[in-house]
Amino acid sequence: MSLRRSIYKNPAQLRLMVAPGLATAASLAAARAAMVVGATTLDLDAAAEAAIVALGGKPNFKLETGYHHTVCASVNDEVVHGIPTGRVLAAGDIVSIDSGAIIEGWNGDAAFTFVIPDPNRPEIVAERELLSHVTEQSLWHGIARLATARHLNEVGDAIEDYVESQGTYGILTDYVGHGIGRSMHEAPPVFNYRVRPKGPDVKPGLVVAIEPMVVMGDIETYTKDDDWTVATSDGLAAAHWEHSIAVHKDGIWVLTAEDGGAAGLAQFGITPVPIP
Repeated sequence: MSLRRSIYKNPAQLRLMVAPGLATAASLAAARAAMVVGATTLDLDAAAEAAIVALGGKPNFKLETGYHHTVCASVNDEVVHGIPTGRVLAAGDIVSIDSGAIIEGWNGDAAFTFVIPDPNRPEIVAERELLSHVTEQSLWHGIARLATARHLNEVGDAIEDYVESQGTYGILTDYVGHGIGRSMHEAPPVFNYRVRPKGPDVKPGLVVAIEPMVVMGDIETYTKDDDWTVATSDGLAAAHWEHSIAVHKDGIWVLTAEDGGAAGLAQFGITPVPIP
């Protein structure tokens, strides 16, 4: 008889996930600081790796078969899994950076999107900043629901409800969030949209990465010739935000946010609680 690993971590395991979460957050902050006109996506990759190593970690993306970089850097119509290259960033670009760290065998995973200022194209910048804002807020709506949910798939309800309220954006359905722990990608799947099944119970020990990917137009995508980069079929812009979150006996804690998610959850009247 095969034995299935439980999706729930014990308190000691939850504590071990704090360090890789913070290293992941530091890598994203470093990539954000390096994101200026004229920088390449390889520059962002190097900055992120240095931040992870400085905190005693290693980039866990490099453990994925066939992938050799610290981050995924997706620009404009690219949604996710963009490979860092010598591509030079330009004013007005919308850039999504996904990163992860592993420390003592435990993983962190998070992503953010940023629009590089362009004073000559304020309308495009404003449109893309709104897309990023809607995507980020949909993430926080999902995290807030996790704090009160009985079943995991309530998270997708909250994300889709919010995105639908903001206009005619599309939520990718081919790519979803996931559990995280000893492996970067574990069960259970975390949907960013409404599904019929309730999903597993939300109870202490559950650790998930919630990561909505939202596009300006149609949700159809294709994979570029590098066999990694996923882009929108209609060429319109995309955004991607992600956090890893732990549920414990006293509440929730956003592992990949330096403040545990306090700033993002304040609007919902939710105070995250450090893992005891």
